[in-house]
Amino acid sequence: MPRDIVYTLKAAKPPPTYSQAVKAAGLVFVSGTAPADPATGELVEGDAGAQTAQCLRNIQAILEAAGSSLDKAVSATVILADEEDFAAVNAEWLRWFPSDPPARQGAKLPVRIPGLKVSIAMIAEA
Repeated sequence: MPRDIVYTLKAAKPPPTYSQAVKAAGLVFVSGTAPADPATGELVEGDAGAQTAQCLRNIQAILEAAGSSLDKAVSATVILADEEDFAAVNAEWLRWFPSDPPARQGAKLPVRIPGLKVSIAMIAEA
């Protein structure tokens, strides 16, 4: 089965250990995406809601580079540093997915990264 590595400068650069996304089997698998500004590489300031918005802007750019979109999202994994931020993430999530949201699961970030409140991975139809 062929697979294509997806990369765009319009989203935060990933570390060298993984790709922004991989397109295979009619799907786009977006790696865990941090709330980093693509221009600076720095994490955006603000609460978990602001960081969720930046994660989704990055994912939107990655999906568009793969020929997909957030409208084609089928599954997402939201990873939080602090479970107290769940309400802020949900409030922002509803702005991006007001109806027919993708399936979703959550997890707690297993390591502490200074300033990182949320990371999001997503699977979408290609």
